[in-house]
Amino acid sequence: MRSKMDPTLVETIITLKKTNPVVAKELARPKRRWPAVNLKEISMIEGDVIIAGKVLSAGELDAAKKIVAWGASDKALEKIKDAKAEFVFITDEMKKNPKLNGLKILN
Repeated sequence: MRSKMDPTLVETIITLKKTNPVVAKELARPKRRWPAVNLKEISMIEGDVIIAGKVLSAGELDAAKKIVAWGASDKALEKIKDAKAEFVFITDEMKKNPKLNGLKILN
């Protein structure tokens, strides 16, 4: 945690340790070890998902779903919008759903 330079990330990790320790543990890892998940992997999962990392654009999204992640590539955001799905940053989702309930975690 001491090596994290982003104050928003540190605050998010501290808050999530109490409510969702699995996601907090993923975010506490070095950024180069964060998961990078492609849209084709997300489309195979039913329901809304959370990724403690980045969403990449390989593949297509075939259903409208909510994708919560720390970040996403520009092309992935375009494809998510075209599929009428919703992309939400983890920090924004925590304001509405502090425990991040109802989301399946992808690593």
